[in-house]
Amino acid sequence: MAATLPPPSTTDQRPRIGFLGHARSTLHVVENTALQFRRALLWNVTAGFLQPLLYLLGLGVGVGTLVDRNGSDGSLGGLPYVTFVAPGLLATAAMTSASMESMWPVLGAFKWQRMYHAMVATPLTSADLVFGHLVWLTIRMVLTTSAIAVVFTLFPDTRSSGLLIAIPAAALCGLAMAMPLTAISATRERDSFFAAYQRFVLIPLFLFGGAFYPISQLPGWLQWVMKVTPTWHGVSLCRAATTHALAASDLGHAAYLVAWVAAGTVASLITFRRQLSK
Repeated sequence: MAATLPPPSTTDQRPRIGFLGHARSTLHVVENTALQFRRALLWNVTAGFLQPLLYLLGLGVGVGTLVDRNGSDGSLGGLPYVTFVAPGLLATAAMTSASMESMWPVLGAFKWQRMYHAMVATPLTSADLVFGHLVWLTIRMVLTTSAIAVVFTLFPDTRSSGLLIAIPAAALCGLAMAMPLTAISATRERDSFFAAYQRFVLIPLFLFGGAFYPISQLPGWLQWVMKVTPTWHGVSLCRAATTHALAASDLGHAAYLVAWVAAGTVASLITFRRQLSK
């Protein structure tokens, strides 16, 4: 008589060994992502801070010289234009980098390489994948924004001790954009959505999110749209830090970004589990 094999267990029904077990599994996911990142280390590191540096030189220094020379209407709070722009570039660089890490890499791990399916065939669970992705994004954003901050210290008008606060603030802005996008990417069948996301979400937020001019210059309805997004809150928080203008009200910006990260993480936990149980 042939022996009957027990039915295979689903991805999240394996017994766990407590917090340390979850932490160890999460670190395994981070290690795997870091090894993949290392394959294109030079490109990833260069692209992370080269674009903000070029914007700083071209707009902050170049165009900024014309803005400062011709005076202003006081909308910049008396700041030199390059001082105003720099924290916005810090936040938007984190937004862009984190979003890129949460589009094709996530879709590819589900649909093309099916790496996530292979990983949950081990004792790892879908929750480990989500938290591993979150931890990796945090590390990546801190490193990216730190590199940009080091470049900013080379210029007198952008050198500020507040960069030490702006670095985690910018990283938080990146996470607030990336985690909801991670949940969406997990449900995609093709990558055509990403081109539309870049064109109609990332680029408008980059241009209108307060990095290059106060959003008070925008039409009223567009100001409210920007205030709903994490970008404006991240830019405002970074700018308050670098200009030493932090106030109690800035805690609202930080709390709003944390809420986006938490909501995106919960959504990712749900979508990852559903996709990997199919």
